[in-house]
Amino acid sequence: MSGLGIAGGTADNVRSQALNAASAREYARARHLAARDVLLSVGTPIVLLAIWELAARLGWIDARLFSPPTRIIAQGAKMISTGQLWGDLIPTVLRLLSGFVIGAVAGIAVGLLMGVSRVVRAALGPMFTALYALPKIAILPLLLLIFGLTETPKVLSVAISVFFVLQINTVAGVIQIDERILEAARAYRATGWRLFRFVLLPGALPSIFTGLQVAAGTGVIVITAVEFVASNQGLGFLIWNSWQLFMPAQMYVGLIVVSLLGALLTGLIVLLERAVVPWRRANTLRKKRNT
Repeated sequence: MSGLGIAGGTADNVRSQALNAASAREYARARHLAARDVLLSVGTPIVLLAIWELAARLGWIDARLFSPPTRIIAQGAKMISTGQLWGDLIPTVLRLLSGFVIGAVAGIAVGLLMGVSRVVRAALGPMFTALYALPKIAILPLLLLIFGLTETPKVLSVAISVFFVLQINTVAGVIQIDERILEAARAYRATGWRLFRFVLLPGALPSIFTGLQVAAGTGVIVITAVEFVASNQGLGFLIWNSWQLFMPAQMYVGLIVVSLLGALLTGLIVLLERAVVPWRRANTLRKKRNT
């Protein structure tokens, strides 16, 4: 018996060592892949910018139209030091954030209402579907007629765009909740506010945050387009005015800042999602480990 016990213990030790070795290899592989991803994400833009700089200096591309990166950086530094860039960045950020918050809150609220009420969904669904297909920038002339050349049309243009994205994603998030989860909740007498708070809202949060990320990019596009035609301040105005005055380096500065603004807003939403919906990230990591 003692021999069998020793043999069994040895076998358990071997299995334990094998599992530890497999875990160590998996951890090393994950670290290697993470380092590779960081290297690619940082290195690829640097290589492309270097090729752009070289092509402009060697005359492979017209440097008058495609300003080399060094010239764009110098122009950006000059605009920062003189305050010109801040004078255009701040109005755009205020308009974007104001419209984004208004549209997101309204879109989530209406989406949740439509998700839990079949009557509301049937009444508003077809109308919202038709309005969503309408280019939001096409609404700007109507808003200008109503509110004049004020900040309101610019903010509302963003809010309307964000509203439809969040409304669609929120409705989809509520509807796609597994019916078995709803049955289990009702079995434990979760109704009304408790059902909404502990089942419907958490179940819709992943779709809501996906909508927020999409809406961030949409909002940046809309506010830039609005500032092209209805503003004398903002990044959109900076880009359009630079094109009219044939100042490509300044135009590229505006384009880069718009891209960074969209990336920053999307990144903040991703960080907020990790804090509010931690289980989604855990599921994603689990799927990666299984592939």
